[in-house]
Amino acid sequence: LYEQVDWPIVVLLAAMIPVGTAFELTGAATTVATGVLWAGERLTPAMTIGLVLAGTMALSNVINNAAAAVLMAPVAIAVARGLEVSSDPFLMSVAVGASLPFLTPIGHQSNVLVMGPGGYRFQDYWKLGLPLSILVLLLAVPLIQRAWPLMP
Repeated sequence: LYEQVDWPIVVLLAAMIPVGTAFELTGAATTVATGVLWAGERLTPAMTIGLVLAGTMALSNVINNAAAAVLMAPVAIAVARGLEVSSDPFLMSVAVGASLPFLTPIGHQSNVLVMGPGGYRFQDYWKLGLPLSILVLLLAVPLIQRAWPLMP
């Protein structure tokens, strides 16, 4: 069993969590929240939810999805407070976005694990991942708003 484990992948995944911690400790998370809030003031609440969802999706494709959720949750709460609406739909957009790392093999452990045995290349993930990400984004925003209204 140990001979079949791809140890560089395990190390890569373990190294992503400190990247998320650094994102928060350096103030980058606050900067992102300020930018999203600035954009959110000019967009409808649904578009702002979509922006948080898309941002979380993008982040979860680069770093571990759990770290992306940890980073984006405070951003989502700050945006909801700034817009004076319920934070529930924004937090759900983070949860959904963090679970959608379809664009790269490093976004989730299962993507990396099937890459070698399946003979996939890095660019193969974009072929199906991009249309799927767009579809989920278009469906998730209205469904999140329906299940978790903006006004408490």
